[in-house]
Amino acid sequence: MCSVEGIGKKGGMRIGVIKGGGGGASGGERVDKLKKSSRMKVWIIRATTSVLLWTCIVQLTTLGETWGPRVLKGCPSCFSHQDSSVSAIEDKLPSVPARVIPPKRVYKNNGFLMVSCNGGLNQMRAAICDMVTIARYLNVTLIVPELDKTSFWADPSEFQDIFDVNHFITSLRDEVRILKELPPRLKRRVEMGFVYSMPPISWSDISYYHNQILPLIRKYKVVHLNRTDARLANNGQSLDVQKLRCRVNFNALRFTPQIEELGKRVIKLLRQNGPFIVLHLRYEMDMLAFSGCTQGCNNDEVEELTRMRYAYPWWKEKIINSDLKRKDGLCPLTPEETALILRALDIDKNYHIYIAAGEIYGGDRRMASLAAAYPKLVRKETLLGPSDLGFFQNHSSQMAALDYLVSLESDIFIPTYDGNMAKVVQGHRRYLGFKQTILLDRRLLVDLIDQYNNGSLSWIQFSDTVKETHERRRGQPSKRLVIPDRPKEEDYFYANPEECLQQRDVVGIIIPETQKVNDTNEEGFTLEENRGQAVELEETPRGRIFSR
Repeated sequence: MCSVEGIGKKGGMRIGVIKGGGGGASGGERVDKLKKSSRMKVWIIRATTSVLLWTCIVQLTTLGETWGPRVLKGCPSCFSHQDSSVSAIEDKLPSVPARVIPPKRVYKNNGFLMVSCNGGLNQMRAAICDMVTIARYLNVTLIVPELDKTSFWADPSEFQDIFDVNHFITSLRDEVRILKELPPRLKRRVEMGFVYSMPPISWSDISYYHNQILPLIRKYKVVHLNRTDARLANNGQSLDVQKLRCRVNFNALRFTPQIEELGKRVIKLLRQNGPFIVLHLRYEMDMLAFSGCTQGCNNDEVEELTRMRYAYPWWKEKIINSDLKRKDGLCPLTPEETALILRALDIDKNYHIYIAAGEIYGGDRRMASLAAAYPKLVRKETLLGPSDLGFFQNHSSQMAALDYLVSLESDIFIPTYDGNMAKVVQGHRRYLGFKQTILLDRRLLVDLIDQYNNGSLSWIQFSDTVKETHERRRGQPSKRLVIPDRPKEEDYFYANPEECLQQRDVVGIIIPETQKVNDTNEEGFTLEENRGQAVELEETPRGRIFSR
């Protein structure tokens, strides 16, 4: 018989010792086995205990960092041993609010909408806002818009090269579902050419998309809109539609971190020297060729611009009288004319003036008078090194994005032509608190300039008239000009999105439908002139429309 006697302690565990009569060698072997088994159990328990203890310490440390500052404010030694100087510095740092992702909007998907934007950056920007809004009210899924790669500048940039695509998608998830690409099955069909593609009618009401486009999406599952500029009417839309257009423009369309950071650097460099002005000097080769404006150009330049205009068949107007067009206020101001106007407005020559534009046609020869009057002219190329801009070379839309950011932050923004950038920046600056934007009355100004140059006006008369004329043309609150059944002639929604602006005293001009054709709108153009301006939105110098 065997019995268990004697109880001792070893390693913190109680171990029974086996005793028996006549066990011999086999009894000793059993004792050794039991001892080894007991030691193994002891080490397993020790290891498990150590792991649990370290886990608890890590968890307590994490909780201390998270809750310590809030729960244990009266106990500075708890969870933290930072000195008071570090704490004081941290108290001064602004807290960064956590990003809140809106909940998804749940709706029955009617199909997929693909869009190919046409034009330059700001024309495409406005188009994207319209397309998002249309997709929302058709209850369809929008595929991230395709940018124009066949325009005059042949910029190969994709959407994600210019805009923060993830922010774009998530910030609008409570309104519309947006995907980076079609589901695989539908994507294969599109790649094989099985897609219904069409240009929507310009300046259409949202009801047009409900009645004409939505049935096509339901039928074909995927519809591709191959032209997007000015496809949604300026006026007559519900307040919700207009506010969504603004939300996309001012919140969802954020540039990539790389562009944003470079923009901040440029603004910091300008701001350290005091107030600065952005001059959108739209005196580039493509604009002059498209518009036919050749004021100040020599014969060789006139011939070069004319050849270029005829080289692009989608620029419909070929025979242009430059002098008449200039007198009607339909030409961008030349650098020489711009220098006179800035001086007449009493712009301080010590201000830094940032030129937001591409290469000025005629180069230094045409810029000489402006540079003489304002020696502190700067461009992104003079503020940043080649290494900073190397990535942006041959990417005109990314360069334009950089100019856009600087234009928003300037103390004064002055466009010399009312193209797409001038209009969209003007509207964005209104949204930011009606920041000063001087809207030049070109038709009046070229007449005043001619009178001054031929001696009919003294400098004082010229300067006083320019200042008086532009006193109420500085981006103040105003009503959009609405002309029923003539949308091309009225004010552009994105230049003055009044439905989205803080309510202030409205001081603008409202022109009744019955008023005479030679009256002027807020921007100083006659209705006949506005007709020519509106064509620029549809038939832009940005190039051919992309089609599959």
